[in-house]
Amino acid sequence: MAGEGSKAKAAAGSGNLHNKTLLKSQPLYQYILESTVFPREPDCLRELRLATASHPMAGMAASPDEVQLFGLLIEMLGARNTIEVGVFTGYSLLATALALPDDGKIVAIHVTRESYDRVGSPVIDKAGVAHKIDFRVGLALPVLDQMVAEEGNHGAFDFAFVDADKVNFLNYHERLLQLVRVGGLIAYDNTLWSGSVVATPDEPLAAATRTFNAAIAADRRVHVCQLAIADGLTLCRRVA
Repeated sequence: MAGEGSKAKAAAGSGNLHNKTLLKSQPLYQYILESTVFPREPDCLRELRLATASHPMAGMAASPDEVQLFGLLIEMLGARNTIEVGVFTGYSLLATALALPDDGKIVAIHVTRESYDRVGSPVIDKAGVAHKIDFRVGLALPVLDQMVAEEGNHGAFDFAFVDADKVNFLNYHERLLQLVRVGGLIAYDNTLWSGSVVATPDEPLAAATRTFNAAIAADRRVHVCQLAIADGLTLCRRVA
């Protein structure tokens, strides 16, 4: 999984989590946040959102409307066990933890705990949900391989969110299909890459994203839906 430093350039070009949208109208996006997202936002999630927004690489974070969607999906799934690949400050991680029951668990994978420990962990501790988080430091592929090697993990997870290096999305997908149960959901972030998938399709990250999108569309093991939320979100429901 890419480290935070290697994603800084891309994050700097994508603004911050308060204007992370593909909508052509920023006032319309602000209306969505202010009318629907922020009024239902728990105090602890608001605190972490604002702390994350002040981070120099805030563009790496999930958007507030995206985070709200995850909470709803997790509740609809009745999820108890989830995976998050790419943690950053833990903003989306906190939303997941809040949506899970008290005995729910999240395997959180990131190459470093630096931003999480400095920004997110104090808020998550105060929110009383730290016991739900199993933080595993390291590159995502080896960690996922370790999980796949344990037979008890096969089909044991209800939901997974991937917000890490795009060139490995297909590698993550193959492993997550072994870990997430039939009927479970896998969410992939940044799958429209600020529109670069059509604006600059030959740019390396855009090309990698296009390859991933084409492969997912052809994958009969999942039902797929591409959403124009945040920087593009692809939902895959495992059916086989």
